[in-house]
Amino acid sequence: MPVWIDDPATLRTRLQNPPAWVGLDTEFVRERTYWPQLALVQMAIGDEILLIDPLAPGIAEALRPLLADPAVLKVMHSASEDLVALSHDCGVLPVPLFDTQIAAALCGIGGGMGYQKLVQEITGVALAKGETRSDWLRRPLSDSQLEYAADDVVHLGAIYHELDTRLRALGRREWLDQDGERMLANASQDGERWPHLSMRSAQFLEAPAQLRLLRLLRWRDAQARDSDKPRSWILDNELATNLARTPPGDRAQLQSQLEAHPKAPRKLGDAIWQALATPLEDEAQAPLARNASNEDKNALKRLQDAVSARSAELGLPDGILASRRYLESLQENGTWPTALAGWRREVLEPMLAPLLPQAG
Repeated sequence: MPVWIDDPATLRTRLQNPPAWVGLDTEFVRERTYWPQLALVQMAIGDEILLIDPLAPGIAEALRPLLADPAVLKVMHSASEDLVALSHDCGVLPVPLFDTQIAAALCGIGGGMGYQKLVQEITGVALAKGETRSDWLRRPLSDSQLEYAADDVVHLGAIYHELDTRLRALGRREWLDQDGERMLANASQDGERWPHLSMRSAQFLEAPAQLRLLRLLRWRDAQARDSDKPRSWILDNELATNLARTPPGDRAQLQSQLEAHPKAPRKLGDAIWQALATPLEDEAQAPLARNASNEDKNALKRLQDAVSARSAELGLPDGILASRRYLESLQENGTWPTALAGWRREVLEPMLAPLLPQAG
């Protein structure tokens, strides 16, 4: 039976002398906030399953030492958003990390595999799916919620041991460590440096307009973090693009544009005006989104084909070695993005370097 814990002293006692690894998962809500609201922490520790209530005072502080303990491996599945939730509420990231979704991909089992499917693949157990859209902030949680939550960690030990064995046999354990470190680094960042590049509309903007869009998106991220509101509640993509493409001539014209847009943050007009008009310190370094020519598309296709061939040689699922986005960056700049550093560059560079205009 899982143990419900909402008392910090009890939790500290349970976490004394931890084993070499623990299974870890969270439930969180992120519908009306920028930061995920941590609603439950599930932990497989030794022979016990702990269901820990982070809404209880003092629980986050009691969790912190174990999360930060470098001697205890944290086994999680598809952990990126869980990392943000834990970091925001507990002030630390769970290090070191073994992500079973990444491990399964590196073993060649499947890319982006969900926890339930992976459990069935490794253990043969079919898990229920009944509480995936549950309200985890309510108290008390129902019996079905508690059962579902416990299932999310009860099989992590079996999965971890099997995948760890396979990775070591393949000589890829270090690959997983590198990917885990990169995931942890991404979780600790305040936001994407060049958010305009992930917006398809940016490639149809002239360079000055792209820089204005970058200013607005950087401002939006900061405003969303400070107010703990979703980005789209601050400024939606369509309005940001329109303001960047056709900037208002003065403050009054900006207000008119905001009044004409049903989702516009009318009360933030002064801040938006300031963001549009104020150059960023690093915007001269900003890469520009491009509307690719046929020649560019053909060159990208050659890179993708080479990556696909290398993936097949290594028995890796498509998309694990390099996404289209990072290949486009590599193609445009000739330098290897951070996401393709380490083991990925080692296995890809011999094949991709001859296809690049200049190798980084």
